[in-house]
Amino acid sequence: MTIKILYIDGDGPFGGASRSLFEAVRALPAGAVAPLFVASEGTALDFYRQVASGLVTARGMPKFDNTRYSHYRGVRWLILLRELFHLPFAVIALLKAKRRWQQVDLIHVNEGVYLVTALLAKAIFRAPLVVHVRALMWAKENSLRCAWFNRSLARHAAAVISINENTRATLPAALPVDVIQNSFTAKRAPEPDTAMAAKLDGLRKGSLKVGFVGNLHHSKGLFDMLDAAVLLKRAGHDVEFVIVGGVTVADKGPKAWLLARAGLAQNVAAELAGRIAAEGLDASFHLMGATLDISCVYERIDVLCFASHYDAPGRPVFEAAFSGVPSIVAVDRPLADTLVDGETGLAIPARQPARLAQAIAHYAEHRDEVKRMGENARRLAQDNFDPAANARRLLGVYQRVLGPG
Repeated sequence: MTIKILYIDGDGPFGGASRSLFEAVRALPAGAVAPLFVASEGTALDFYRQVASGLVTARGMPKFDNTRYSHYRGVRWLILLRELFHLPFAVIALLKAKRRWQQVDLIHVNEGVYLVTALLAKAIFRAPLVVHVRALMWAKENSLRCAWFNRSLARHAAAVISINENTRATLPAALPVDVIQNSFTAKRAPEPDTAMAAKLDGLRKGSLKVGFVGNLHHSKGLFDMLDAAVLLKRAGHDVEFVIVGGVTVADKGPKAWLLARAGLAQNVAAELAGRIAAEGLDASFHLMGATLDISCVYERIDVLCFASHYDAPGRPVFEAAFSGVPSIVAVDRPLADTLVDGETGLAIPARQPARLAQAIAHYAEHRDEVKRMGENARRLAQDNFDPAANARRLLGVYQRVLGPG
């Protein structure tokens, strides 16, 4: 029997979460699922259209952001204005989906921050809900927000999935959770990015190439990387930083004005460019822009840097691993399903450029470690992030929720 599943994703720009959902749905056994999507406008739609049986777009979706990094506090409470603005668009999209598809067997929301939208969908379709938790959640004792989020998962979610043991550890121990790692298919882009390849091939021969892949955001540790570059330059290490990615979305109008007044707006590319020039790092810190041909990047870097402030390995760590590239990851307690410190990469504390510089210097001084840890990382990725194996586990969750018949 084909399972009719409504997938909900509100991110818009094609990034780690949307790429992971796309990979998971694409790898499901043929005929097992009829994937229907309600998703926010953005580049992720180009990929969802490749696997969707039907798709409804929304201008935006409200979040309930209770993640460790970006939970509401101080001026961040103003972001609730954005969520209220997006609420009617999500309701309209869900009602449109209801008219078009009438009924679904199951609802799968792609991230816990979209729990409000998921609960609306559950009420409209009266179908069981699967919640995919990808970010580390904020867990504070006696917090009404944390209590509501955890109680909502326990009461309304028929199943909860976390992407790794780090994420699972931020959810209540008593809550049943399936840990299913993100999947990654190591395939080349349909059209090679020859311009990106040429820029990378033009870097200095013999330098240690440290790469970053992702959206440009303060939380990704980019300025920690820049500070580390200053320290490495002073120490005389021949290291080049390769920053591959772009901005997530450009806010306009009253929303942009409010975010700027609250100090929440970011123009990371411009800030980085200014700092690069001020520190005299033009020859070693390169803003390469975005590309869909990620393989050409991983094939040309030595080490991936994931110095984010989220205290968890991200998708680029595993993508790089499939190309035999080890990583430096800002994570306090790495767990063996994602990073083995000293074996598949190096773990460092977040927001400490000096420690990041030490880790990079280790690779610069011990090039054999790049190869050794890279091969270990490749084996770990092949064991944990195989799309077919993880898709079977995901389908097993769906079948368990729906029961016999």
